[in-house]
Order: sequence, then structure tokens, then C-alpha cells
Amino acid sequence: MGGRAALSALAAVLAAAGCVQSTDTVPDKTPPQARAAPEPPRSPRPPAALRTDPESEALRAYYTRVQAGLEAQGLLRRDGGGPDTPYDADRLAETFLQLAFYEEYAPDTGVLIARETRSRLHRWTEPVRIETRFGRSVPAGERVRDRGDVARFAGRLSRAANHPISAVPQGGNFVVYIVNEAERRALGPELSALVPGMGPTALDSVLNLPRSSYCLVFAADREETGGYSRAVAIIRAEHPPLLRLSCIHEEVAQGLGLANDSPRARPSIFNDDEEFALLTTMDEQLLRILYDPRLKPGMSEEEARPMVFRIAREIMGAQS
Repeated sequence: MGGRAALSALAAVLAAAGCVQSTDTVPDKTPPQARAAPEPPRSPRPPAALRTDPESEALRAYYTRVQAGLEAQGLLRRDGGGPDTPYDADRLAETFLQLAFYEEYAPDTGVLIARETRSRLHRWTEPVRIETRFGRSVPAGERVRDRGDVARFAGRLSRAANHPISAVPQGGNFVVYIVNEAERRALGPELSALVPGMGPTALDSVLNLPRSSYCLVFAADREETGGYSRAVAIIRAEHPPLLRLSCIHEEVAQGLGLANDSPRARPSIFNDDEEFALLTTMDEQLLRILYDPRLKPGMSEEEARPMVFRIAREIMGAQS
């Protein structure tokens, strides 16, 4: 559900998750059945003091319908894969190469175009500290739930990647914003200060996010060495719980360095078909490969390929 793009002087990962994007940037990813699904009962409305503008209220209803439609088709799975999704070491390795060494989007005349291009290995070279920031529209109960989800997921990612990843109350280098429509559009000055050198294409992708994009992430490689030092994820506050949690899983995981999507990635959240909502067993293995010390940030696919296959076979052999 995403991709990476080098935007102006800022080398960045840019992933637009759950896109049902219209025509000239990202292809439509929501199955026709989901778009035509009957409207479910409305979700409980927030207290009057926290209600958003009519546009945000309409988005809340829209995403509730989207989630219900996907679930009705058996999508947004939470089982991590099973007997119906077999794969072997070679497929694991090929999936990794497709996700880690290709970019899904490229900037073109100030907009992002869906065009797969080669890249180099990107990952964090320092501890990842995930800070969650909320817009004023987000109720207190949702904030508690979301912070708990982020903290648990950070621990899972740290174990999978064998890299220090934690949730922090402030001072994070990976900031997750959960904001409504109006709050996101007002983030320009804060984002520019948070990520110096952020180009206009990246900034515009946040401020003018179409409703067909559920969430996004970008990560900065300031020295252009393949080492990330800062990332920002944007998640819509209008999402119902499962879509919001799915965004947390995909955007934070993609912000660690697996930024491309591939239709061959299965069982995985790094796939445009919305089959899996949450990180899968394969995804954990992909992160283990990414942060294996035998691979180095900045490596090309050709340099990394033999070692990637060796690591994948070790992982699958240990589990057989």
C-alpha cells in the first residue's frame, strides 16, 4: 500500500496506504464490491464539543462504509497468514528485494506519479523513538487506545527487526500524527520545522491528501547514505478502529524501510489488495532481513541479492 520517493533535496519514503486514489497519481485499489457495499449502521458520534466540520463528518461515514465493505469480502484479515498463503525461502527473498529496492512513486513536475523505479537499501541506523501526536478533535478515550496500540506495535517491531524501537511521550524521531481533515491541512509550518528540507511535493502530498488515501508516511535520509534519521506518518482521525490500526501497522512498518508495495507480497500488508490489515509473519521476517547486520544501508540490489537469499533460507530453515 505505499511507495518511496526522493523528493527534492530530501530523500524520503512516501507511502499512501489504502489508496483508492483517483486517476493521475495512484491506481484505484478498492475492489468494486467494497465501493458498492451497503451502508452499515453509523458509528457512534463523538461528543458535541469534539465534533468536526461537515467535511470531516462525511469522511467518518465514508471510511466506516469502506471498512465494512472490505470486511464483508473477507479482507482486512488479522490472522497473519495461514495454510492458504504458503511461501518458501526463495519467495521470501524475492519479496524482500521487491519491497526494499524499488520505489512505488516518483515526483514529476510537482506531483507524485505511480512509477516503479530502482532504489537502494534504506533503514534506520539509530534507535527509533515513536511519538504520537493528536489533533484536538480526537477524544481522550481514542488517544489512550491509539497510544497503547502504538506502544505494543513498537515492541513487536523491535523484536522482529532486532533494532531498538520504542514509543515515547515526546522527543520522538518518528512522529505519528492522528488528525482530522482541518487539522492535517494546518500542519504545514509544523512539518516544515520538524523535517527541515522537506520539499514542496512531500508537503503538498500531506496538505492536499485526497479522501482515497487513508494515510501516508515519509522518512528522511538527509545524508543520502541510506540511513533514516526522521519520519512522519499521517493518519486520519476519521477512520474507524480497524482502519486506523491498519494504518498504524502499515505506515510505521513502511517507515522502517520496506516502502514499496508488490502484488506478489503475500501474506503481507505490503500489498495493494487490502487482504491483510495487520503485520503478518512474513512481514516480521522481511523486517528481520532488512535489519540483519550483514546488509548495509545504501547497498544496491545486486550487492545485497546473494546475502538476502542466504538470510531468507536461514530464517525459513530455522522455522521448518
